[in-house]
Amino acid sequence: MHLLPTSSPPSLVRLLVSALISPSSSLLRPLQPPISLLSRRPLTASTLPMPDGDDSLLRKALADKLATIQAQANAVRQLKASGAPKSDIDAAVQSLNALKLDKASLETQFLQSATNNRDAFRQALVNTLERRLFYMPSFKIYRGVAGLYDYGPPGCAVKSNVLAFWRQHFVLEENMLEVDCPCVTPEIVLKASGHVEKFTDLMVKDEKTGTCYRADHLLKDYCKDKLEKDLTITAEKAAELKHVLALLDDLSAEKLGAKIKEYGITAPDTKNHLSDPYPFNLMFQTSIGPSGLSPGYMRPETAQGIFVNFKDLYYYNGNKLPFAAAQIGQAFRNEISPRQGLLRVREFTLAEIEHFVDPQDKSHPKFSEIASLEFLMFPREGQMCGQSAERLQIGEAVAKGIVNNETLGYFIGRVYLFLTRLGIDKERLRFRQHLANEMAHYAADCWDAEIECSYGWIECVGIADRSAYDLCAHSDKSGVALVAQEKYSEPREVEKLVIAPVKKELGLAFKGNQKMVTEALEVMDEKVALQMKADLESKGEVEFYICSLGKNVTVKKNMVSISKEKKKEHQRVFTPSVIEPSFGIGRIIYCLFEHAFYTRPSKAGDEQLNVFRFPPLVAPIKCTVFPLVQNQQYEEVAKFISKSLTAAGISHKIDITGTSIGKRYARTDELGVPFAVTVDSTSSVTIRERDSKDQIRVNVENVAAVVKEVTDGQSTWDDILKAYPLHSSGSVDEE
Repeated sequence: MHLLPTSSPPSLVRLLVSALISPSSSLLRPLQPPISLLSRRPLTASTLPMPDGDDSLLRKALADKLATIQAQANAVRQLKASGAPKSDIDAAVQSLNALKLDKASLETQFLQSATNNRDAFRQALVNTLERRLFYMPSFKIYRGVAGLYDYGPPGCAVKSNVLAFWRQHFVLEENMLEVDCPCVTPEIVLKASGHVEKFTDLMVKDEKTGTCYRADHLLKDYCKDKLEKDLTITAEKAAELKHVLALLDDLSAEKLGAKIKEYGITAPDTKNHLSDPYPFNLMFQTSIGPSGLSPGYMRPETAQGIFVNFKDLYYYNGNKLPFAAAQIGQAFRNEISPRQGLLRVREFTLAEIEHFVDPQDKSHPKFSEIASLEFLMFPREGQMCGQSAERLQIGEAVAKGIVNNETLGYFIGRVYLFLTRLGIDKERLRFRQHLANEMAHYAADCWDAEIECSYGWIECVGIADRSAYDLCAHSDKSGVALVAQEKYSEPREVEKLVIAPVKKELGLAFKGNQKMVTEALEVMDEKVALQMKADLESKGEVEFYICSLGKNVTVKKNMVSISKEKKKEHQRVFTPSVIEPSFGIGRIIYCLFEHAFYTRPSKAGDEQLNVFRFPPLVAPIKCTVFPLVQNQQYEEVAKFISKSLTAAGISHKIDITGTSIGKRYARTDELGVPFAVTVDSTSSVTIRERDSKDQIRVNVENVAAVVKEVTDGQSTWDDILKAYPLHSSGSVDEE
């Protein structure tokens, strides 16, 4: 995938390759201006020099250069051995030194150019976000806590707008059932879901200081650092490192520890030796009530609250499938080593959807509406073959079996529309299919919506077909059947598994635990039940694990009857499958900040001004109102417009300070405000659009209607320009 527009200059890698294989002295010319000049150049996320997949080409060119150096070194040795004149030897040595200098210069430029531009862009962005209070470290006066951030006024407004659009785009348009469940979750719920046992990351400790690090991150950083910065490693070593990265999620604690030792990875801060990796549960533990006898956790996701309420939601929906439930709320993960700002934090907002569907029919009635959408997709076969993401129509991807089913494909398409309408650059958005080693054993198919930013490709939305795992797990643990029914128009004769616990015998054997054993036997799936029947007939008894008791019990032949009977059924009872789109709202917002941020020169050209090109949909403030000069009549008009904007439900800010209009424009551009109303008469005013800086003249009474029309998406700014002529006035001082 090419990240630069087609009109952009050749990629950095290709420039370096051409330079590496060229013997001319132009090798020493810099490919980038000195870093001190970067502040004068416009910054945009779309023109960041990112890795473009040509590293193998560069490595081959570098290998050729090294071969040339080796040949020249051999020539020097031969000249010395043959007793050649000193002048010839000196000339050959000088050529050898020049070749080495060329190689070192190119390596340095390659390593620094992308890093300098990327870091300069990110620093300018973060400085602006914190200075304008989009977000800031929590508890800053107490030196803060890693992984915790506060949203300031504009950040809260952006987040609120993103969530409002999420509700409109998904909850309202798809007729979803929204719920709001507690953040504190009893331990038994998270034991059933598998979080207590398996929601872990592997951690290592600095053996001297005790500082903790996430083990896979250390190995990942080492491999990426080698691949990106060490141009002397062989093609075989590069392939090995790429293989390690591909299998990183599948490495056991033992294999991960072995790799850390093999590569000599040490603590990043102290270079001390590291402990062997061991699992660390990421959930925040607490106790419910003063006795401390009821353990609980701060929820690591919002989904479990929906699953445990399935029975009531199904009833509320008229006992009909398919249907979807949605929830927006806080989630908590005690990250080992939070980093990358809003991308990896310990408390964050999730927006999750659980779409319940018949596992025998995963078609979607509205699939045709999105089937023609075409966007970047990265199927697992392409990843395994070292290919890049490719443009595919989602309808074609489903038809070819690349995407497992229509419902999963429908939500992939809807997620694409949601993100691009927010302002995410569609050229820097891709949908990557999980590799086999990333997928849970029960999952039918999983895709991640990944957004490219200065940190690389970031997973922001997960869209997974989780089959019936979650409802089955909670049915087993709770003893409550979380099932749906399909009524037949005519009765059907079917062979049915019948499990009949003998309650008298179970009561004698298990006393107070009889109910839990009985319920566990009744919800056995067919495969487990038939195996138990065979074992009971051959052995007379069998060990059976009871989740609600957390232990095995001995079930004897006289305690349960298991058989298959032919019977007529009027309905089919089944456990629904779940299609789950899960949105990391903070990650989406940070990537939106990067994609929207750019700088442009001031009118005088002596500084770069920061701008956020937020769509009106998510802009924190839709409009500002400025009297051109401090004048009582103009201020009254400004207040009248402010009232009309308030009545129309348009967020705005009125500024009657005496600051120059150009500086006021610059201040609001830096907040991403799309429109500015300048009061320069008592009958009409100008409306300025942020990115083009075009202005139109509108009667005072029509201002609110015009702004609402474009901020609500009824018309575009181009439509407005056709209705109102462009205004140009020398009296209005631009930036």
